[in-house]
Amino acid sequence: MKKIGLLFGIEQTFAQSVIDCINNRNISNVTAGSLKVGALGIADEIKYNVIFDRVSNEVPFYRSILKLAAMNGTMVVNSPFTDCMDDKFILNSFISNLGINVPKTVVLPSKEHPPGTNSDTMRNLEYPIDWDKVFYYVGFPSYIKPNHRNSFQSIEYDEYYRCFVVGDAAKVMFYNPDKPLNQRYISGEWLINTDIENKILSSAFKISEALNLDFNVIDFAVRDSEIFAVELFNPMVNSEYDILHNENFNWLVDKTADLLIAKASEKKKSKEITAISDLFRVNESKPSLIQKPSGKKPGRPKAK
Repeated sequence: MKKIGLLFGIEQTFAQSVIDCINNRNISNVTAGSLKVGALGIADEIKYNVIFDRVSNEVPFYRSILKLAAMNGTMVVNSPFTDCMDDKFILNSFISNLGINVPKTVVLPSKEHPPGTNSDTMRNLEYPIDWDKVFYYVGFPSYIKPNHRNSFQSIEYDEYYRCFVVGDAAKVMFYNPDKPLNQRYISGEWLINTDIENKILSSAFKISEALNLDFNVIDFAVRDSEIFAVELFNPMVNSEYDILHNENFNWLVDKTADLLIAKASEKKKSKEITAISDLFRVNESKPSLIQKPSGKKPGRPKAK
C-alpha cells in the first residue's frame, strides 16, 4: 500500500479536501491521511511514500523530520532542503538569469546591527551607502521590503495575477493584493489577455522547474503590457476554500491530488543522497546567463 501523508497546521479545508479527494478515487494501492509524528532518532524511519508539506516553514521540528524522511527515500513535496530560497535577492538574481523580468533589486544592510554584533563586526561594510548609485539602478518609485519571508509591499501595476503551479498543471488567477484576504481572488468574472496569460504560464513553469519545485505559487505584476515576476517562491500560500472560492479551490484540490498520486505511483525512488552537497541540489544543469541589452537607461518604466 502506498501511503500519502499530509502535514498541515491551521489550514483545514484545503489539506482535508486533498485527503478526501485521493481516498474517494478508490485507487486500490493508494491511501492518504494526516501525517502523525513524534520524537524520532537519527536512524528512525517515517513510513510514508509521499509527504505533502504545508507547515514546516513555521515549525523547525517538522522541517527536521521532513529532511530525515527525504534522506531515507520519501518523496517530500516540496523538498525540505529549500532554505536558501527564502533569500529574495538571490532568487531574483537567479530568475533574472533565466531571462524572466523581475523588479530591479538591490540588497541593503540592515539599519540596526544584527543580534550579537557591533560596529567592529561590520568593519567590511562601506559607509555611507552610495544611495545615488542605488537609486540610479532601481529607479523611482522604489520600495523597501524584507529580504526573507513573504511580505507583500505595494507596487505600481496595471494588472496583478497569481499563478499556481502543481506538477505539470498551472492556473493563472486574477488577484488583488489590496483587497481583504477573502476578496482577493476572482473566478469566472474576469478576462485576461491571451498573450499575457501565456507569458505568465511559460514563466511560472520555467521558474518552478529551475527551482525544482512540484508545488509553487508565483505572483506577477503587469505594467505597460510587460510582466514582472514579483514573488517567486510561495508554496505555503493560504489556500482555504473561503479565500480561493469554488472554481479555484476545486481546481487546486484536484490537481494536487493528481500530483501526489502520481508521486506515490512512481516506481523510481528519490535521488540517492550520498553527500552533504546532494542536499542542496536546485537544478541539475546551470542556466546559461542571459546577456543584458546595452545602452538601455536604468530604472523602472514609468507608470501611465
